Amino acid sequence: SVAQLRKNLHFPLYPHTRTTVKKLAVAPKWKNYGLRIFGFLHPYKDGDFQFSVSSDDNSEFWLSPDECPLNARLLVYVGQVSIQFFSCFPCSLISSRRYYFEILHKQDDKGSDHVEVGWRPFLPGLKYEVIDSAYISLYTDESSLKMNSVDHIPQTLASHIHLPAEFQPQGLEGDMITPHGADMLRPDPRDTFYSTPVIDPSRLQNVLPACLYSPTYVVKDFPIARYQGLQFVYLSFVYPNDFTRLTHMERENKCFYRESPIYLEKFGFYKYMKMDEEEDDRLFFFPNPDGKTSEITESQHQLNPDSHLTDIDQDTNRSNPDPNPNPEQELEPEEGEMSDYSYEEVEVRPGWAEESINWQRTFSVNPMDFELLRSDWNDLRCNVSGNLQLAESEVVDVLAQYMEKLNERNGGIYTLLRIINVEKRRDSARGNRYLVELELMERGRSVVRLSEYIYLLLHRGRQGEESVENTDSAPASAPPPLPSPLLCQPVMLQWRRDVMVHFVVPVKNQARWVQQFISDMENLHQQTKDDNFSIIIVDFESEDMDVEQALRESRVPKYEYLRREGNFERSAGLQIGVDTIKDSHSIVFLCDLHIHFPLNILESIRKHCVEGRLAFAPIVMRLSCGSSPLEPNGYWEVNGFGLFGIYKSDFDKIGGMNTEEFKDRWGGEDWELLDRYID
Repeated sequence: SVAQLRKNLHFPLYPHTRTTVKKLAVAPKWKNYGLRIFGFLHPYKDGDFQFSVSSDDNSEFWLSPDECPLNARLLVYVGQVSIQFFSCFPCSLISSRRYYFEILHKQDDKGSDHVEVGWRPFLPGLKYEVIDSAYISLYTDESSLKMNSVDHIPQTLASHIHLPAEFQPQGLEGDMITPHGADMLRPDPRDTFYSTPVIDPSRLQNVLPACLYSPTYVVKDFPIARYQGLQFVYLSFVYPNDFTRLTHMERENKCFYRESPIYLEKFGFYKYMKMDEEEDDRLFFFPNPDGKTSEITESQHQLNPDSHLTDIDQDTNRSNPDPNPNPEQELEPEEGEMSDYSYEEVEVRPGWAEESINWQRTFSVNPMDFELLRSDWNDLRCNVSGNLQLAESEVVDVLAQYMEKLNERNGGIYTLLRIINVEKRRDSARGNRYLVELELMERGRSVVRLSEYIYLLLHRGRQGEESVENTDSAPASAPPPLPSPLLCQPVMLQWRRDVMVHFVVPVKNQARWVQQFISDMENLHQQTKDDNFSIIIVDFESEDMDVEQALRESRVPKYEYLRREGNFERSAGLQIGVDTIKDSHSIVFLCDLHIHFPLNILESIRKHCVEGRLAFAPIVMRLSCGSSPLEPNGYWEVNGFGLFGIYKSDFDKIGGMNTEEFKDRWGGEDWELLDRYID
């Protein structure tokens, strides 16, 4: 539908290409495209005219009563089917005047694409004729203009994404703009938290005892093979729900998740249910997590109502032992039986012996939340599930301890207003790292924001690894006991709120996306008033726009333009851009085009990058065809690391981009960089 064209991020200013037509009839024989044709109409006589349009798929013809584009009105259209529509009422035209017109056309991947506009004098029996070159003229001559020159392009009611109701074609199902309804589009305080004043850093000193940050999941003394670094990436847990789970799933993207019958068969509701009637010794058959069948008496099947995610987390991390203690008695697997991690749907075998069924029997079910059963293992085949959900009870417990310590240190002047965001990085062997972001009331007068990393030590490690307060005075043979668990402040894990962020982007002949990127950066600066970022564009001889001039005319706070000859090389372009950065204690954000940036991107980069400790690889959504940031249908790019934030000192330490191996190609250079960073 034409509505799909209006939703495109670049419509109507930045098309793929511009050209001219000699008559109002085109059939380029393309698929999945849209057209906007505009100019002036010159009547060959005075009088009343009728117009018609024919197309496959949908189209609209707009005409102004004069030469002003803003006065254009919808005259005729083609809706769901390819038929000819004509105007019911004539238009009075004068041959000595010109009239602005506009045609919109949208084609999918089926049928014969075409659009034609015809006219005829308002007389009975006359046929419609296609409007040809003698009666049309250019709105402006674009032959000498670059693709990013858009000041001359008219914006009209036809090109506006939200068409007023009186101009909406009636009865065209699918053409109307309707709200998307995705939960992730609802307002979230995370989006604007950067604008809240920061708490005085001195108020946070000595709130918690200091402790060394030494997680067990960090790879040490282990050689990583090519692209093996992906296996050492784990997901974070967040609270409150950020609604990043996608509801518009592609059918081929089957997940080990809530609606999956395999998920339910492997782990099963039976773990959370028990029979309500009296116990007896009749036998029931249940599938074991390994897919085999075992015999369980009803009296044995009284499960602990507090059963939760422990075993499931271990299993999804492939660490569960065989649940059958006597493997010799296992049934032989049937042909075609699914493996532990099969994603193919199979017919579920009956789980009850038919002769044993008692239809009068009832059962009760314990509460459960499948959201909390997910593991932090990064399943590259599951790309619609979004961020892991952190249990509210855990958040409340940790923050209650922290707020108590904060007020002990500051005389009770803080009140918790809102929990904006909590992110957890789990380490069951040592302790959990939390990023806590709180909205606080200070002295009952002012609202401030707190955004800090804290650490909850669960177990003691080697002497001196947990607390740095006692390492100088405590004897090596008998370290003093520590509270277990211990809420502490991890040293060397503080993020800098004012650190410079450099967006580095290599480009070649991507005019509309380069212009979009510059416009996004301008808007980012205008909305956040943040001057501590710059953009570095490495241009491989673009011919479709003057990138340097566009940067000069922009309102970005700082920029660097670097021109390089030859073919496009992403690795080389990124390395060239990073080499221009003189401050090694600033953040490099290896970036790409085709990205829609939220306003909190700068703060997200800063708080997830800690020099010598943390790098940041945000998971972005890859939009499906016809989608937009306002209608986000697609999937999460869980295996993409093309966007990567890292301190320049750390980038230099691991050797930068691999410009030799990825000299004449790109794709995989981000995974190779990840290998070296993790190693």
